[in-house]
Amino acid sequence: MGSAFIILGTSVLAVLLAGYWAQRYLPPPKPKIVGIDLGTTYSCIGVYHAVSGAVDILQVQSGKKCIPSVVAFSEEGVVVGFKAVAQAEHNPQNTLYDAKRFIGKVYRKEELQQAQKQYPFKLEADELGMVHYVVTVNGTEKKITPHDVGSIILDTLRLAAEANLSAPVSKAILSVPAEFDAMQRNYTIKAAALAGLEVFRVINEPTAAALAYGLHKKSTLQTILVVDLGGGTLDVSLLNVQGGMFLTQAMAGNNRLGGQDFNQRLLLFLKDAIEKTYGQKLTDKEDLQALRLQVEQAKLDLTYKQTVNIVITLHSLGNKVFKEAIPRTLFEKLNDDLFNKVLEPIDRVLQAVQLTREEVDEIVLVGGSTRIPKVRELIRDYFRKQPNTAIDPELAVATGVSIQAGIIGGMWPLTVSAVELPTRVKKIQIH
Repeated sequence: MGSAFIILGTSVLAVLLAGYWAQRYLPPPKPKIVGIDLGTTYSCIGVYHAVSGAVDILQVQSGKKCIPSVVAFSEEGVVVGFKAVAQAEHNPQNTLYDAKRFIGKVYRKEELQQAQKQYPFKLEADELGMVHYVVTVNGTEKKITPHDVGSIILDTLRLAAEANLSAPVSKAILSVPAEFDAMQRNYTIKAAALAGLEVFRVINEPTAAALAYGLHKKSTLQTILVVDLGGGTLDVSLLNVQGGMFLTQAMAGNNRLGGQDFNQRLLLFLKDAIEKTYGQKLTDKEDLQALRLQVEQAKLDLTYKQTVNIVITLHSLGNKVFKEAIPRTLFEKLNDDLFNKVLEPIDRVLQAVQLTREEVDEIVLVGGSTRIPKVRELIRDYFRKQPNTAIDPELAVATGVSIQAGIIGGMWPLTVSAVELPTRVKKIQIH
């Protein structure tokens, strides 16, 4: 019996030593599963590396880690991301974006008519209310579904990952908004399947953000508030987190509040300024698209600059060059009421579970629009403490979903996997 224990002990020690030396000296295995954040405005893909436990958000286009969730159809073919944005002003009717707003969702006729006012491309719905885009290429009309658009973006991400990793990529974990219903999740999975990806799990974006900050590793029960302000929507989720267990306590949001709405205020201001300067309204679609692109860049630059300059040649107004200085204070004044609306869903989720501001342990900011200094200032003052901003808010969800991908892929050092407990919480919609 004694010799049996010695043999068993020696065998266990040999296995442990083999594992130690393998981790230390052998090259780490390539990631088996990727993590993908298919966003409304931007999308990115990442991997979790064995041994180091590091997360790498991969470059996709022109050295950039996030690409615009934009797909364009032209006579030359289909273009994606920054390439699609670059040609948008000359091809606005065939340049498609915001697919995530429409994927797997049924629209009433009035809702679709209202949505159509926001876009230069044509929207239609089938007899069930499922939306599709209508594009015209070489004189031929084509119907493109939101999951078709999603699949093209996902395929671009997949191919970029294969180029980065020098290995085939066919397995993924996807993140989705917490309020996505079964049909929206299924259509997102369908988009991935069309892109040649097998989806092992779909996790909620707030859960992914909490994972990115390692909040699942804390031993005590934590109350986490995730504020996700992107290009088109605001989502606020209140989570209870302990030891990898995630329970959504409350959700609230505004599906009509985001970076695009902040852009629209500045766009209207500039259109009025152009009309006052030249005595003519700006209606040309190409000039308007060029102005939209300048407005988007101005918003991004105002994150770290106090003043930016708009300079644009208006071809439809006789090639006149319009110039306007935009200080950050003006941008904040134009959007003052919209910025304050960010606090409304925060109030509502706290009221829903009868919590005070002081009882929230951590505030996590997600989404590119949470970079706006005024937004951060409002949230900081509301809670009287600094929110978590150590991770780029645009990459937080992708980082978290990549960690989940690494765990499910069995990459060492193993950590606690996210387990999302079922919840019947309904999202509180604020308009």
